[in-house]
Amino acid sequence: MNEPTTTVDPRAESANDRFKSDFSSWFWGSMIAATALHFALFALLPEMEAEDVSFAMEDIPIIDIPPEVEIPPPPEAIQRPATPVVTTATIDEDITIATVTFEDNPVENLPPPPDEVETDISAAPVFVVTTVKPGLINGDELQRALEREYPPLLRDAGIGGTTIVWFFIDEDGVVQNQQVHTSSNHQALDEAALRIAPVARFTPAYNRDKRVAVWIELPITFTTR
Repeated sequence: MNEPTTTVDPRAESANDRFKSDFSSWFWGSMIAATALHFALFALLPEMEAEDVSFAMEDIPIIDIPPEVEIPPPPEAIQRPATPVVTTATIDEDITIATVTFEDNPVENLPPPPDEVETDISAAPVFVVTTVKPGLINGDELQRALEREYPPLLRDAGIGGTTIVWFFIDEDGVVQNQQVHTSSNHQALDEAALRIAPVARFTPAYNRDKRVAVWIELPITFTTR
């Protein structure tokens, strides 16, 4: 059986030929459409203006130059001190001091001794002779009082300082008076140090075998560590 044969017309236009023939119209059509779309977008978008960044120059004031200062003349030179000269006066080398005797100065004619005036040494710091100094015996309790009396505002701000306090200690080692010797430059810390002072306890001070009341100085330091 004979198979049917297909005859191709050489004059028939292929798909590639149709694409080539339509390319020009498609290309220019798309270019015209894109251009029209861009113009439409520019026409519809709001107008944008650049911000005014201009500035005006301010007049710079002219500073008056101070008048020229007249320099005073240098001071006069200090005169040299006079050269010491050895005197030529003669001195009698036979100088004697009269002997003081009770015959020439009887006891009846001597002035009476001055009256003894008792002074209150607790009023202000004074020097007292001691052979044994007092010692602090309750340091832990004093430290707890220091932490309790530390002003909260200064503690939270990390502000510290040292106040040197004068303590007047009686014969039993008890603090009877206190006053600021050197300030910490913070009044609140100084006042806190004075409140802490009565808490301190000391061993008695001695002058040989006798207890004595004395003034001592003790630094009280506030720190946040």
